[in-house]
Amino acid sequence: MNDSRSPPQPATDFDAVIVGAGFAGLYMLHKLREAGFSARVFEAGTGVGGTWYWNRYPGARCDIESVDYSYSFSPELEQEWQWSERYPRQPEILAYLNHVADRFDLRRDIHLETRVTAAHFEEQAGLWQVETDRGQRVTARYCVMATGCLSLPKRPDFPGVDQFAGDWYLTAAWPKQDVDLTGKRVGVVGTGSTAIQVIPQVARQAAHLTVFQRTANFSVPARNGPLPQSDQQRIKAQYPSRRRLSRESLFGVPVAMPAAPRRTRDIPPDELRQTLETLWAQGGAMSLLAAAPDVIADAEANTLVADFVREKIRATVKDPKVSAMLCPTTHPLGTKRLCLDTEYYETYNRDNVTLVDLRATPIEQITEHGLRTSAAEYPLDVLIFATGFDAMTGALNSIDIRGRDGLALKQAWAGGPQTYLGLASAGFPNMFLITGPQSPSVFSNMVVSIEQHVEWIAGCLAYLREHDLACIEANPQAQAGWVAHVADVANSTLLPQTDSWYVGANVPGKPRVFTPYLGGVGPYRQHCQQVAANGYEGFELSRQPVAA
Repeated sequence: MNDSRSPPQPATDFDAVIVGAGFAGLYMLHKLREAGFSARVFEAGTGVGGTWYWNRYPGARCDIESVDYSYSFSPELEQEWQWSERYPRQPEILAYLNHVADRFDLRRDIHLETRVTAAHFEEQAGLWQVETDRGQRVTARYCVMATGCLSLPKRPDFPGVDQFAGDWYLTAAWPKQDVDLTGKRVGVVGTGSTAIQVIPQVARQAAHLTVFQRTANFSVPARNGPLPQSDQQRIKAQYPSRRRLSRESLFGVPVAMPAAPRRTRDIPPDELRQTLETLWAQGGAMSLLAAAPDVIADAEANTLVADFVREKIRATVKDPKVSAMLCPTTHPLGTKRLCLDTEYYETYNRDNVTLVDLRATPIEQITEHGLRTSAAEYPLDVLIFATGFDAMTGALNSIDIRGRDGLALKQAWAGGPQTYLGLASAGFPNMFLITGPQSPSVFSNMVVSIEQHVEWIAGCLAYLREHDLACIEANPQAQAGWVAHVADVANSTLLPQTDSWYVGANVPGKPRVFTPYLGGVGPYRQHCQQVAANGYEGFELSRQPVAA
């Protein structure tokens, strides 16, 4: 393993530089090595893991089942790793990724505690020059951005944060050491996916918990529990078919896409009710959406399923006023991330939990000793901000990326991200994005989408080498066509109508563009395969760098 604290090294040439050492960066390194390419990974954290290194807040857990939220590239790895729970906790996922790094000897090509600050394309040489905050300058033929979709936290911008006398924490930058909240008056700002995991954990420790909610979100019970050895053995025996089903599915989970799905409104009410009851009892957000494929496209279908979830909330939360606040009314189900929880709604039945509606009484200021809304001041010892991320583009835009003619990525994407297949962007030769904007990404099982992108990129680089090609770049017309297609698919659904991080609505001034591709993991994979089979149709290939 490289000593990440060693003095800056002189410029070194690699076939590829990879930015980020999470699920995407680790597999990209392994795949490139396997294909005979040299690569260097730069990672800002002190360890590998990406999202699962940084997000260590109480209750952090994946919302995809552990047996599916895992690599499929190595049958040996599949068989040897033992998951302890149906939905894995952050420490277990991080342990898994560290095991992968060790098992495949990846650490020797990873520089930790090294943040990439700039990546500039040098046209004459046809190389990317990558700079880090440690003073390194490294050149590479290819630059692969494995920066993650949810990796740049949106920091709290409330007036008075700096004058708060107590401790405050950002969930996406939680301390490594345990935070003892015993006997404390704690406030949690936010009720998105992260907060829904945090709140039940904090409520068990704190003397009193006050939850400040601006938007109520839909959440489905996880029904988490230990994963028996017998179940793991059965799943491991079925892994080939289970993985194939995931790759061909809508969301990257092993739920078959019906050949001729019925409209939800055409399902007899008793049958629909029984299906929803069964899924609610089983737990799992993706299965609920997959069971009614038109729920994100048809307002009537959405209302039927949303009313069912609201009914469950009212049946769980004892205080009618509190349950009314927790029932989402401002957006259709699934148009914000559908959350997965363990006893989230039950937490509001505790005597030490208070819910504050910020739509009715907005935050005015963080004070020295608490938080003040337009209606009251709440004395607090600790504040926890679960305020989300600058999603999809934030991590990329935090790096000074410049392509041909010095074109800055921020400038090229000033009106919203522009990509071809979410894999590349015109004007940025030999730069690849893993699960970039306008790919299924966050609307799928990320590991399935990551593996598909990594394998496509590795195959592309092998093709370029085999055909003695020096450069590949997205064709502007093909890119425009793909961007329009992604928008058309999104506009056939209810999702763009909602203010969500899917459209960048949580970041002031960010262009409103719906970023994930909603056409399904399976159909998207087939399209990418066809592009490659047609000699990388929609890309411009050349023996020399493409000059303006």
